[in-house]
Amino acid sequence: MKKILSTFLIISGLMILLFIFGPVLTEELQYRFDRAGGFRYSLEADPDFPQPQIRQLVPQDKGFGIVIPKINVNASIFPDVDPNNPKEFLPILRKGVAHAKGSAFPDEEGNVFLFAHSSDSFYNVGRYNAIFYLIGKLEKGDEVDVFYRNKRYEYEVIAKGVVEPLGIKPYLDKTISKDNENTITLQTCYPPGTTLKRLVVIAKEKL
Repeated sequence: MKKILSTFLIISGLMILLFIFGPVLTEELQYRFDRAGGFRYSLEADPDFPQPQIRQLVPQDKGFGIVIPKINVNASIFPDVDPNNPKEFLPILRKGVAHAKGSAFPDEEGNVFLFAHSSDSFYNVGRYNAIFYLIGKLEKGDEVDVFYRNKRYEYEVIAKGVVEPLGIKPYLDKTISKDNENTITLQTCYPPGTTLKRLVVIAKEKL
């Protein structure tokens, strides 16, 4: 009887973990599968890359959307969301990516701040989208595309890092960078399934 109970508890625990962290595992496994198989996502056909292995992306939302080919991100962006008001941003983060109120829009000079994947507790992580789970895989030079009012804005990653929750405040500033470049900041909670810290990826607009 004890053995049966122990087995039941182990299986139940594994099922709970799978339910909680299912989105994380799904994204991670898909990423690893694509890399191992040599698959690549792109907005355009690439004559220098084997065509059967290119998976062409069609932007989900050209009104306001984001595409990150390396990690197969293709999602709508919801504008003017208050990043300091959980009652406002948590429902949005169940549907897609949020644009921080007060930060720039792509057609303006300055910094565009986008955030996704947040949870108020580890057991709620499965209720939120997994769009930005893999932004930690991005490296310098990787492509980030934002569509706004049917125009494409191209960025390339220049930096990333982990900061304390209050450490994101400087990134929310709309002011243009000291190098006079337009930038975009992507932010998610870190580690996945917690609200302990924030993972930030910064990209600059291509000229």
